[in-house]
Amino acid sequence: MIELLVFDVDGCLTNGGISYGNSDHEEFKTFHVKDGFGIVSWMKLGKKSAIITGRHSRVVERRAKELGINYLYQDVKNKKAVLEEILLKEGLKFENVAAIGDDLNDLALLRCVGLSFCPKDAVLLVQKEVDVILSKEGGNAAVREMIDNVVEKENMSEAFVNLWL
Repeated sequence: MIELLVFDVDGCLTNGGISYGNSDHEEFKTFHVKDGFGIVSWMKLGKKSAIITGRHSRVVERRAKELGINYLYQDVKNKKAVLEEILLKEGLKFENVAAIGDDLNDLALLRCVGLSFCPKDAVLLVQKEVDVILSKEGGNAAVREMIDNVVEKENMSEAFVNLWL
């Protein structure tokens, strides 16, 4: 059973674009509201979520806090090692994890989880290795599609819908 969802940021929760403002610390990212709604709904089912990303951004901190993400790790070089830390804390196994990634730095993590996803526009080498290539591009509700897919596979659709009735 999937208990933990792991998200990459750039190219998954966002379209991968990074916009800079006038100051050195001014960075902009766009997140899709459907992804956020899906993540919040997942956690309302008593499940866990984590963001593990290779970059650091205060914008990501803000979004993670807004959504109530359980674990946020930034500036990560070895995403699989960070996931192992989370699994120890939660008493879970790799098979209890579904993850989404889009580039080569996500592969080690994607290879070890129970269910792996990538957006439609992920790099080819990632597409060749994941369980599911989503129909949506990163930043365009790909994470929501992932969550809906997991909910369906885990036979939780009715409970997922009933959260909001």
